Formats: sequence, C-alpha cells, structure tokens
Amino acid sequence: MAIIGLGYIEIFLAILCFFLFHGLKDTKGYPRNWPIFGMLPGTLYYMQEIHERVTMTMRRSGGTFLFKGPLFANMDMLATVDPANVHYIMSENFMNFPKGPKFREIFDVLGDGIFNADLDLWKIQRKTARALITHQQFYKFLVKTSGEKVEKGLIPVLDHVCHEGVIVDLQDLFQRFTFDTTCILVTGYDPGCVSIDFPDVPFSKAMDDAEEVILVRHVMPEAIWRLQQWLGIGEEKKLIKAWETMDNVIGNYISKKRDKLLKMESELKLEDEGFDLLTFYLKEGQNLGVNCDDKFLRDSILNLMIAGRDTTSSALTWFIWLVTQNPQVEKKLREEINSVIPKEEVGKWRLFNVDELNKLVYLHGALCDSLRLYPPVPFQHKEPLKEDILPTGHKVHPTLKILFSLYAMGRMESIWGKDCLEFKPERWISERGTIKHEPSYKFLAFNAGPRTCLGKQVAFTQMKAVAATIIHNYQVQLVQGHPIEPNTSIILYMRHGFKVRISRRWP
Repeated sequence: MAIIGLGYIEIFLAILCFFLFHGLKDTKGYPRNWPIFGMLPGTLYYMQEIHERVTMTMRRSGGTFLFKGPLFANMDMLATVDPANVHYIMSENFMNFPKGPKFREIFDVLGDGIFNADLDLWKIQRKTARALITHQQFYKFLVKTSGEKVEKGLIPVLDHVCHEGVIVDLQDLFQRFTFDTTCILVTGYDPGCVSIDFPDVPFSKAMDDAEEVILVRHVMPEAIWRLQQWLGIGEEKKLIKAWETMDNVIGNYISKKRDKLLKMESELKLEDEGFDLLTFYLKEGQNLGVNCDDKFLRDSILNLMIAGRDTTSSALTWFIWLVTQNPQVEKKLREEINSVIPKEEVGKWRLFNVDELNKLVYLHGALCDSLRLYPPVPFQHKEPLKEDILPTGHKVHPTLKILFSLYAMGRMESIWGKDCLEFKPERWISERGTIKHEPSYKFLAFNAGPRTCLGKQVAFTQMKAVAATIIHNYQVQLVQGHPIEPNTSIILYMRHGFKVRISRRWP
C-alpha cells in the first residue's frame, strides 16, 4: 500500500508540475497576470531570455505595455519603445522624469555618480565631466592612450594567439583592453590586464558581479532583496563583496594620486601633456566649484569606469561577431579601409591614425547598426515626479516606473522597417555618402535629451581604432558550435563569451 501511495504522490506532483509549467508560459505573447503575484512568476521563469521576451511583448502590444507586479510590492512598470514617448520623457518634459529615488536605491553601489544623480547634483556631475571630456588635452591623452594600448597591448596578445593557434575569448580580451584604457584615462594607472598571461582582475570581476545583482533587483520585490542585504545572503552577499573590492581598489588609486601630486616640486604642466580624470579633478576641482573629497572621487571614478569599460567592450564584442557573420559587410569594410591607405601600403600589416579612422564612413555606419541591434545598456527606467499623460495616451504617476527597452527598440519594424533584424550599415549612410543622422529618441544607444552621453566621441575613437586594426590585419572565425546569446545583466554581454580562432592576414 505504501508503494501504491507513493505512486499516487508522484502522479500528483507530475500533474502539478505540468500545470505550473504551462501556467508560467505567456498568453498570446503577453506575460500571464496571476492573482496576488502579478506577472512576476512568468518573468522569473523566462529570466534567462528576458530581452527576447520583452521584444516579443513590445511587438504585440504596439510598443507600450503595462507590467503588473505582485500585490503591495510596488513593482508596476510601463514598458515602452514608442519614439514619441521616448522623446517626451527624455527631452520635451525632461524635468518631470528624473531617474528617481528607486533608481538610486537599486543602483546604490554607484553612489552620487553621474549615472545616479538627478537635478542639481546631476548638473554638477555633468558640468565637471564635460569640462574634462571636452578638454583638448584630454582628447590628446585619449588618442595617445588608445593607440599605445592597441600597439603594445592588444596586438601582442592577438599575435600570440595566432602563433599558438589557440582559442581565445575575444569578449574577455576586449574587456581587458577597455578596462586598461579606461583605468589609465580615469586614474592615470595601467593595471596591465591585456597580457598573454590573462591575469585575474578582481576589480573587473567585482564590476561584473555588481551589475548582475543590480539586474536581479529590478525583478525581485524590494522587501526580499533588502532582507538578503541585511542578512548578507544570496545575491546581495555577492554585491557586498564586490562593493568592498571596488572601494579598496579605487581608494588605493586616490591615495596614490594624492601622494604623487604632493611630492611634485612644481605644478603638473597640463598644457604639455595629456592628463587623466583623477589628476584633473584634484588640480582643477576647486576652480569648477566641486568639493573633490574621497567620496566624490570614488563615485566619479566608478561611474566612469563602468561607462568606459563595459559599454565599449560590449559594443566591440557584438560588432566583431556581426562582421564575422556577414562576409559582404566584412568585404566592404576592408575595401573602405584600403581606400584610405597609401597605395604602396595596401596589402600590408599596419595600424591607423585618427585622421584615417575619421574618413571611414562605412565603418561608422556598421558600428551604429551594431549598437542598434545590441545596445551595451539594453534598458533604462524613469519615474515621473507628478502625474502625466504620455503621447500614446498612457497615464503615468510617481509610483509607476517607466522602462525603455533599447534592445527591443532596435528590433521594431515600426521604427526601423521590415529589415530591422538585418545588420545593414547602409541604413546609416546618406545618398551623398555621409553619415545619416538618426534622432536620439529613435536610436537611444547614447541616451537622449539633456542626458545625452558625453563620452560618445571617446567611444567611437576607441571602437574605430580596435575595429579597423582587427578587420584589416586579422581573420576572426567563431569556434564551430559555440553558442551566442545575450546574458542577463544591466550590460549586454555574450552569456558564454565570444570564443574564436584568429589568424593573421599579412606576414
């Protein structure tokens, strides 16, 4: 009888699992709205493919959809990819749509940096960052740093991989490259991560861990992750450790820089040599009306490290993969690169200067279309200060989060046409052969309105230098059978890395 009873239990559990499995599935492309729990169960069930699920929902809803969270969890969100809504929120009525206190709580590890800041604090952060990034000597330092890191860091590793015939994770290599260059630009110190030894990078790993936990916070009731944070368990335990690592490393950089400047006999001649952000803040902070204490410096450094390392390395990873999958684009890129090379140097190994890179219109278009399909920051959200009505007629209020899915925006026929899923650099080139401008509320990779990314030129300078070097000098081939899919994080990386074989095109 006990055996018969056990059989009934197994049958009951099997039936229960069957109904749960099918109950978690979407209904007609929309998340199922459960009593009490809202749409959260289905969201968690499909978490590993969240970007594709959101894209499907946006297509079937016409571009705007109300997500219902668990009862009393304050997790209701209005997801939209409608350009009119984006323009209204990001530009036309910008002051009513700050990132909001909830954003700051979720991204608390970023402190008072420019990503978290709102209103007056944001204005101070942006003013300070703009003074640095638009400074002629900083751009000079950027070009010098990127060029040297390509020549003395990236190239030796690529040549080593070619000589040894080994498989390399190009995503990891790009992360190392952008981590080194960003660290130099922001702090003045080179951590030396781009090396044939592929050393462990605790700071870089800590940034990855923090970003993963931040995404989990978006889909987990606040009470639960707050409890995990208080108890120091679960995902929050990972964030606590990552936070400590980042604070220790950044604190060390700040301390070393202060000591170095104190020991200098005369003032640093900024007009004679490029300079990093940390030096600029410590030397010029008072002139800008900024109190550059250790907390301000820590928050500024961390925000710019994430902006510089993560977005550029993500963009390069997806771009090179798209090129390897589209031989016709690769051919056109190489033809364009040859067109800016002196005839006697065509068919030879070489690097490229800024003037040459700025002439590459098709390369610029290819980078833009890659960013459209695979935006490094796949989503962002806002909170209205007061009740409002969006251009689509949807009412919003202070307790309703508004979410933009940049990933879904790039895949909407209503925005980009029937060929929206194609990698097509030509869509960015005018009939005159120049770069075609697309409105920022349609192409949101560099944000829009007053919060438009200050580092856009920095990003393109680095991406073009790396992309042209690899496309002209090397042949990249994806390892057969290696899966390519987006990860689940606030930065759009490849979940399993980008495993490739590389060979040199020229002796």
